Amino acid sequence: MSIEQIKKALKNSAELKLQVANTMTEKISEAAKLVSNAMKNGKKVMLCGNGGSAADSQHLAAELVVRLTGKVNRNALPGMALTTDTSILTAASNDFGFENVFSRQIEAHGVKGDVLIALSTSGNSPNIMKAVDTAKETGIITIGLLGNAGGKLGPLVDLPVIVPSKDTQRIQEAHITIGHIIIQLVENRLSK
Repeated sequence: MSIEQIKKALKNSAELKLQVANTMTEKISEAAKLVSNAMKNGKKVMLCGNGGSAADSQHLAAELVVRLTGKVNRNALPGMALTTDTSILTAASNDFGFENVFSRQIEAHGVKGDVLIALSTSGNSPNIMKAVDTAKETGIITIGLLGNAGGKLGPLVDLPVIVPSKDTQRIQEAHITIGHIIIQLVENRLSK
């Protein structure tokens, strides 16, 4: 990769984040309110995604449980990534098919009033769609961190937060930024 290609990649990332800043702040604020309200009522946040979005799910769950910034001293917040237990992931995939790998865990751990944050850059992942269906059947609030105009997941989730891009890398970069902002807002609201 040349210096010019590096500059272009960084510029594209920055431009997309500026676009998010100009068009998505209300959705981000709404997502933070949903999470805050759920946690005030003793509920938890579950997160899921595939590939890089699986890693982002784990990252954001860790920020909830530990803390995002050293500036806020707070109790742990109940967040769990559905992407981390290899025994569950492989058993559920083997016995019920990969499309049920997350829905099976939601069935086991989810309760009405919880929040599911589903990450999908394409918006078309079958296992994420199945997770959202199971969550909705259980009375779980669903937030989609999506890309690609929302894909099939856009109309399925309660709150679609759609990054306006088709570039997987740039969508993932925006998702982690949006996730950090949501958690920062939640920390601020719950620390008062």
